[in-house]
Amino acid sequence: MKLLHTSDWHLGHTLYNYDRQYEQQCMLNQIVDIVRSEHPDVFLLCGDVYHTAQPSAAVQRMFADTMSAIHEACPEMNIFVIAGNHDSASKHDIFTTPWRALNVTTAGSVNTDMPDSMIHKADEKCFVIAVPYCHERNMPEHLFKNLLERTKQLNCQNLPVIMCAHTSVSGCDFKGHDPEGETTIGGIDTMDIDEFGDGYDYLALGHIHRPQTLGGSKGLARYSGTPLPVSFDEDYAHSITIVEIEGNGCDPTIREIIIDNPLPLVTLPSDGSAPFDKVLLMLESFPDDIDAYIRLNVEIQEFLPHLAREEAIAASATKKCRFCHINITRTNSDTGSASASRMSIGEFKRLTPLEVAELFTTEKGIFMDSELKQLLKETYVSVIEEERK
Repeated sequence: MKLLHTSDWHLGHTLYNYDRQYEQQCMLNQIVDIVRSEHPDVFLLCGDVYHTAQPSAAVQRMFADTMSAIHEACPEMNIFVIAGNHDSASKHDIFTTPWRALNVTTAGSVNTDMPDSMIHKADEKCFVIAVPYCHERNMPEHLFKNLLERTKQLNCQNLPVIMCAHTSVSGCDFKGHDPEGETTIGGIDTMDIDEFGDGYDYLALGHIHRPQTLGGSKGLARYSGTPLPVSFDEDYAHSITIVEIEGNGCDPTIREIIIDNPLPLVTLPSDGSAPFDKVLLMLESFPDDIDAYIRLNVEIQEFLPHLAREEAIAASATKKCRFCHINITRTNSDTGSASASRMSIGEFKRLTPLEVAELFTTEKGIFMDSELKQLLKETYVSVIEEERK
C-alpha cells in the first residue's frame, strides 16, 4: 500500500502582514498534482491545517476546495485529517459527517469514551489510528499503546498499521521553532518515542516543520514537515512524504517530493550578519524581477541607524521583492545594554510608560517613529481611563 503524508499547512498564515494566499494556493495545487500522479491508497494530513483557530471564510473555502480536488484526483483514496495545536478541534469535529461524502475522515479531539472511534480500516489496505492533538493534561494514560493493542485485536487480516499524531518528540531537529525550555517545542511538551509503543508500521507525525525520520524509531516514525516555510529560519527544503509498505511488519520505503515555493524567504546575507551599510548594498543589488520575502541580518555595536527601516523600504520600493524585517545581531552586547544596566530602581520608577517602551525598543535596535509613539500614548490613556471607571 502507498500513502501520502503531509502536515502543517498553516493556511491563513501571514508573514509580516503580507498575505500569503497566492503561494499557499500554489502549494495546494502541487499536492493535488502529486495525488493525481502517485495515486496513493491513503492521504494523511497530520494537523495544523490552519494557522489560527478562527480562519477566515476565504481560507476555509481554500481548504474545502482543495479537499474536493484531492478527492477528484483519486476518488478511491482514503483521506484522514487530524487537528493540530493551531486548529480548532470543534471545527474538525462539526464537519465530520459531510466530509464522509468525499471519503474524508476528520478527527478534532480525542474521544476518551469511545477510543475505537480513532481506529479506522482503510478499505482492505491498512488500519489508520488517527490521534488529533491533545493537551498533555487531558491525554489519557498509555493512549497510543492502548490503541495499538486494540488495533492488533481487530487486525485479523494482518494489514499494515499506520498511526498519525500531532506532537513533539524528544530528540527531533526543531530548526525553525523557538524552543521554550528544555522540554517544550512550539507550545507542546516533548514525549519519548517509546511512549508510542510498538506495533505500528509507520508513525506519521505533524508539528515539527523540518522533514525528518526520527532516530530511535527504526525508520518507522517521521515528520513530513510543512510544505511551505512559515519563518525565515526554516532555511531548508520543504516537501511531502510518500511511503510504501509491502505488508504488516515490513519496513516502509520513504521518499520526499519537494514543493516549490514561488515566493522564497530570503535572508541577506544568507550566512551570518553584516553591518547595515553592506546589507543595504546587498538589498539594492538584489534582482528587481525576483519575487521574494526579504529579511536583513544586521550586525550592530550599539544602535541600528536611525532611518534604517525607511532606507530598506526605499531600496526595495521598485523591486518585486517584499522587505519584511531587520534582524539584529549585537557585536558588543555590553555597550548596547549599558544605559539600562546603570539605571537605578529609583530612576526606572520615574520613567513614564512611553519612556520605558522607547528604552526597550532602543535596546533592541528598533526605531520608534512618531506614529507608533502616538498610538502607545493613546493606548496608555485609554487604559488609565478604563481603570478609573
